[in-house]
Amino acid sequence: MKQQAKSKFDLVLSVHDLNAWYGEAQVLSNISFDVERNRVTALIGPSGCGKSTLIRCFNRMNDFIPSFRLTGKILLEEEDLYSTAIDPVEVRLRLGMVFQKQNPFPKSIYDNIAYGPRIAGIRNRDQLDAIVEDSLQKAALWDEVKDKLRDNAYALSGGQQQRLCIARTLAIEPEVLLLDEPCSALDPIATAKIEELILELKDSYTVLIVTHNMQQAARVSHYTAFLYLGELIEFGLTDKIFTNPGDHRTEAYVTGKFG
Repeated sequence: MKQQAKSKFDLVLSVHDLNAWYGEAQVLSNISFDVERNRVTALIGPSGCGKSTLIRCFNRMNDFIPSFRLTGKILLEEEDLYSTAIDPVEVRLRLGMVFQKQNPFPKSIYDNIAYGPRIAGIRNRDQLDAIVEDSLQKAALWDEVKDKLRDNAYALSGGQQQRLCIARTLAIEPEVLLLDEPCSALDPIATAKIEELILELKDSYTVLIVTHNMQQAARVSHYTAFLYLGELIEFGLTDKIFTNPGDHRTEAYVTGKFG
């Protein structure tokens, strides 16, 4: 059954009967749900349930795995992301991804942010300067690094590196921001800053976040999808998922009875 978010917000992404395999092993089964514009949607579930595989389906990162295949559709603005007419590189530009472990390039802070725009053909220094400042501002990092843009990104703390990776993704102006457990390697203070940032970014971006942290999902998301053994067990408003779930497996998971 199609699980659709219903509100005044329009749909950006729509997943239809998605199935995925690594070789002969099926890891996602008949996944269908919608993602609203300028909303945060959390993907939760125990380890191995398919969360990371699912979020990587959106920007076709799984294409790099030779044994991976899928059926079904993922639509972005009604456009099939797996159509043979679409360039996967374009998909990854439109749906930017931030990974679990912060991965800045071994370059300066400035060059990390300018990397994507330069690949896109932007060479004008004033334009690059503006993009770097704007992206760092959006990632709530500008005030901390504006006087050391030429320093190596590895000199930043873990939390700052993760915000730098978010800024680097924002520099290519994606339509959707995909976050795969972005806080799992961070301390509580850095995690709080990332969560504040997510709530700010949703005014300009549609956000999908994979998280193993139930409290985090409750704090930052509007909608939550609960996955278990590769199936979408329940999808709905986050408040309802956590306070009045419709499936006993969802209730068992969010109350800590397994995970």
